[in-house]
Amino acid sequence: MRDKYGVTHDPDCYPHSSVLINKLDITDDDQLALAERDFTRVRAEHFEPDFSHLDFNYLLQIHYILFQDLYQWAGQTRHVDITKGETRFCHFMNIEREALRLFDDLAKEKCLVDLPLTEFIERCAHYYCELNVVHPFREGNGRVQRIFFEILAINAGYEICWEGITLTDWVDANIAGYFGNLMPLITLFQQITVPINYTNGYSEHWNDSPIE
Repeated sequence: MRDKYGVTHDPDCYPHSSVLINKLDITDDDQLALAERDFTRVRAEHFEPDFSHLDFNYLLQIHYILFQDLYQWAGQTRHVDITKGETRFCHFMNIEREALRLFDDLAKEKCLVDLPLTEFIERCAHYYCELNVVHPFREGNGRVQRIFFEILAINAGYEICWEGITLTDWVDANIAGYFGNLMPLITLFQQITVPINYTNGYSEHWNDSPIE
């Protein structure tokens, strides 16, 4: 599902339109949504994770990999302020500062490696919520975050399967987290996070998402 944002005088959209300017010159929002789904799915199917640098630059790289076929600004932070319902995301001029602070904290926690499952889930929910509030990209934040946090989990010895929850519950949990209540998000991560069975290996869920 593509994000829908409230933006005044949006320079990223075609004139008198809410459709993002794109490399394919698609001017219909529904058609662009389908193109996003198809192009990012192909890119994700060929995605090779890198566990060596779980930092902000890697998040930008994931965004570029997924959206390079569609947007000139793939892999770049947004340059407009955006809102979604009652949620106002980080001011665009503060994105890099807040993201670097967040990833510095994550590095200090050794990217959550060696944590028992319960503690891993609690810290994972915290970082997911904080990064969602930063919302660094104009489009594609959810897809990029899910892949990044799946890689983070694998690196820590856990596996996340996003299809174990519904989209409605996921959106509601993220809204609750924005307003300071992490428990719904923690509860959902408890449902979809399990230790990796190293006998069978882990499964990749790059194209998975909460069920609509």
